[in-house]
Amino acid sequence: MHDLRELYEEVILDHNRSPRNFGRRPAECNRTAHGHNPLCGDQVEVSMTFRGGVIEDISFSGEGCAISTASASLMTQALKGRSGEEAQSLFDAMHAVLVNDEPPDLERLGKLGALLGVKDFPMRVKCATLPWHTMGAALAGRDTPVTTE
Repeated sequence: MHDLRELYEEVILDHNRSPRNFGRRPAECNRTAHGHNPLCGDQVEVSMTFRGGVIEDISFSGEGCAISTASASLMTQALKGRSGEEAQSLFDAMHAVLVNDEPPDLERLGKLGALLGVKDFPMRVKCATLPWHTMGAALAGRDTPVTTE
């Protein structure tokens, strides 16, 4: 279990140092949402091209802690090319594990499993879920900024 935790920590550090899909906005962006965690100051913007019920492209920008940045990076990788329903289902699965302490389906979560260690640090769960809540707002076309409070 110790080796698995170290692997997860390395994945989070890697995605923080070199976030995927960071800083660029999809060329045909038609959905954007902003999120903020007032407790730690994390700010994230999720932008996507959502067409025909599919997330064709997705990116994020903003400033946040390593967990928030890694979560957004892993999320964008996991959701590109998925349907809106699949994106919502993955959000629900992540939320259930991190917030409701349900057992994870590691096969389904794939690389997102790296975020599971965050549940051992309750104050950091909001850091990990902020990009996901923001993605949900973008997917739904909501203009109201997302907050973790």
